[in-house]
Amino acid sequence: MLFDAALIDSVPRLVTPVLLAAIGGALCERSGVFNISLEGMMLVGAFAAVAGTFYTGSPLGGLAAALVAGAVFGLLFAFFSVWRKGDDIIVSIGINILAVGLTALLLRSLFGVSGQFDDPAIAALPNIDLGPVGDIPVLGSFLSGQSVLVWLAVALAFAVHRFLHHNNLGLRLRAAGQNAEALRTVGISPERIKTTALLACGALCALGGAQLSISNVTLFTEGMSAGRGWIALVIVMMCRGRLLWILLGALLFGFIDAMSVRLQGLGLPQQVTDALPYVLALFVLALSYRRRTRRAHAA
Repeated sequence: MLFDAALIDSVPRLVTPVLLAAIGGALCERSGVFNISLEGMMLVGAFAAVAGTFYTGSPLGGLAAALVAGAVFGLLFAFFSVWRKGDDIIVSIGINILAVGLTALLLRSLFGVSGQFDDPAIAALPNIDLGPVGDIPVLGSFLSGQSVLVWLAVALAFAVHRFLHHNNLGLRLRAAGQNAEALRTVGISPERIKTTALLACGALCALGGAQLSISNVTLFTEGMSAGRGWIALVIVMMCRGRLLWILLGALLFGFIDAMSVRLQGLGLPQQVTDALPYVLALFVLALSYRRRTRRAHAA
């Protein structure tokens, strides 16, 4: 059976990493930073979450380690791009390459393995049981028994939307992307605003990685972000950083990802099903580019 409770149950777990990274990417997009290193930040967060959980014995320790690691990578991006005036794309590529190499190196040096690390000491994040809600047909498994990060991601989508439109710092962040010199004339440093956005972006991407490594599973494999950061980037570009549309976009890609896993069980080749989310990403990106080109010609 193609559509059942198990398929619906898997959608939030697949949506969450992409949604958290896309929220971080939206903060960068609104602040005028072209950040394509979401993939690398997510990968570092996934590794740090496993390492933190293993050494502290608590998934909360893993979340703390992921937040710190993501923020450090966000700060690294800010140093080279915002403060040293480096090219955003070159800095992003460097961050992505560093993340791949660093996680592989630390996997060998800390745990003495390559490729994959799993251990019974790696505890999973607790799931939230909503009691009678879980008995509701179809929606019950979608809503109940999900990781705390699932609900955090949804709450953050609405909170950041409100932050960007009704908070002074959020308005300044948008101004940094639209007219940085106007901010400077009133004594506000756009560099500090952009650095704040990058710190938040790194932390959010790292939480997305933590969802992958200590919630969806309890292990780390090299490259386990598997292109989800790039999908998050496509969603940000497609939605122009608008959070409520980003939430809907993440739900769409999460559903397609869940469908691809289910189609493998029905006999379709893994290479075909694995490619489905990325084919959709390219299709959406092409539509978005075509729409923007038409508007530019109309103007």
